[in-house]
Amino acid sequence: MTEGVIVSEKQNKNVPDWMKEFGYVEEDASSPVEVQTESANQETEFAKLFGNTPDQSSYKEGDVVDGKVVSISDDFVTVDIGYKSEGVIDISEFKTYDGKLTVKAGDTVNVYIEKTENDAGQMVLSKDKAEIMKAWDRISQACEADEEVDGLVIGKVKGGLSVDIGVKAFLPGSQVDLRPVRNLEKYIGQKFKFKVIKFNKKRGNIVLSRRAILQKERESLRSETLSNIEENQVVQGIVKNITDYGAFIDLGGIDGLLHITDMSWGRVKHPSELFEVGDSIDVKILKYDKEKERVSLGLKQVQPNPWDSVHEKYYVGQKVKGKVGSIKEYGAFIELEDGIEGLIHVSEMSWTQRVKHPNKILEVGDEVEAVVLEIDPKNKRISLGLKQLEVNPWVVIQEKHPVGTRVKGTVKNIMDFGYFVDIGEGIDGLVHISDMSWTERINNPAEKVQKGDEVEAIVLSIDPESEKFSLGVKQLEKDPWSDIHNRYPENSKVKGKVTKLADFGAFVELEQGVEGLIHISEISEERIEKASDVLNVGDEVDAEVISIDAKERKIGLSIKALSRSEERRNMETYMNPNSSKTTMGDALGEKLKGMKETNTESSDS
Repeated sequence: MTEGVIVSEKQNKNVPDWMKEFGYVEEDASSPVEVQTESANQETEFAKLFGNTPDQSSYKEGDVVDGKVVSISDDFVTVDIGYKSEGVIDISEFKTYDGKLTVKAGDTVNVYIEKTENDAGQMVLSKDKAEIMKAWDRISQACEADEEVDGLVIGKVKGGLSVDIGVKAFLPGSQVDLRPVRNLEKYIGQKFKFKVIKFNKKRGNIVLSRRAILQKERESLRSETLSNIEENQVVQGIVKNITDYGAFIDLGGIDGLLHITDMSWGRVKHPSELFEVGDSIDVKILKYDKEKERVSLGLKQVQPNPWDSVHEKYYVGQKVKGKVGSIKEYGAFIELEDGIEGLIHVSEMSWTQRVKHPNKILEVGDEVEAVVLEIDPKNKRISLGLKQLEVNPWVVIQEKHPVGTRVKGTVKNIMDFGYFVDIGEGIDGLVHISDMSWTERINNPAEKVQKGDEVEAIVLSIDPESEKFSLGVKQLEKDPWSDIHNRYPENSKVKGKVTKLADFGAFVELEQGVEGLIHISEISEERIEKASDVLNVGDEVDAEVISIDAKERKIGLSIKALSRSEERRNMETYMNPNSSKTTMGDALGEKLKGMKETNTESSDS
């Protein structure tokens, strides 16, 4: 028999390689293990000779025995198991994952006998292998009985975590929690309960699951939670997951959705602004669908609605301060407090500037002061004004330049309907195309002025509310139509030039800017189809004024009426050559009188 452990092949076939190194074999009742060494026999005989030497045959390589810590050095721990020599164990086996020593001199520890004697005559022991031997039995029992095991997460490995359950076991990342975990490091150093989901003693593989434990706990909580849940109830939950539209809250075995619109009375850009996964919060159950087991939650409903007391804090005309929360094309929203926002409309940002977009004046995050213009608690709206912090220039200009005042300025902009004049007050006045000339028909303002021209005008009207400032240029001169009746009385003879022909008549210019119309029926005693049959543009014509409408700036002329008037005057002159004052009516009256007298005489005779 050679020195060493004698093990049959049959006994050794199911033993993992790493355990073979420890000298461990599976026991077989039909094939008892014989362990003998020549040195052991010699020592036994030697002890019998002296009589005072203890029986050492009970200590065999591969045994697990109790020992007492004798001393601790920097590299080794010396343990006495009652053998002829003390054993040594590497100190690393007595340190935790973070380097702390777990034993002191005098402690009793379980050790595994690796060698009864090394080259130095010392026994070689192992604490780790002793724990492994015991752990394998315990883990095997737990696995068969579907029991939980306690473990300490000691490090991160590829694909998951390493857990100490007496031996090192593997915890896959997918089995750490109910949901995937991004930061596995946060679990290192924590103790949990695990379920063994894979166990191979031969290969030395152990796979654990914490998720299975959590699922089991969750199912037991779920039925309890569902039986107690009620609408309008305030409950505590844990933030389980965060999305762009809200957060899922674990109420205890069942998840509820906290929508982003129900998180705060104010504006929330993203749920991550308010909380993180794992936060504990109180929420109100807004709706519970028993059939679908869906729960809608509210966070803001747990807190008072700030709009209920808005009139107690704010009033029209009040100066307030806030931060620009967001900017839209139509204005900027100002956060006055949590849940209370006011809107500065783009039209309320400047008295004089034409603000195309609010971002030309404000930026998100700016601290601003504004004036409360209107409060509407029902619709949760507060209207704010920025320009109201300054003196209204429209009121100033109304006092400085009342209606009728003559002003000077620079042409700032030209439009189809007129041009704007900067009079130096930050406000532009509009000279409408209709107020550029009394007499000319102006089709395009650019025919009269250019941008940058210095012009003079009269203030026609100022409307501060509508922010309109009207100027007139033609008002600098007298309106030629104001005394048109005096210059062109009805039945008077006038002379003019044909400027335009139309199907219905001819336009005749009497003076610059003053035209009269000769209707086609007033051109000739004879019936004519078109004015162009009788008149041409540029013809000098004489006509009689037959109607005047100064308000509508219209004068009616007639060649036919003038012809009749001249005939009448000629007849009057013929009938009464000595009296220039005799009218045709008088002449006709005398003639009718004579005819009457003649008829009377005839009847008498």
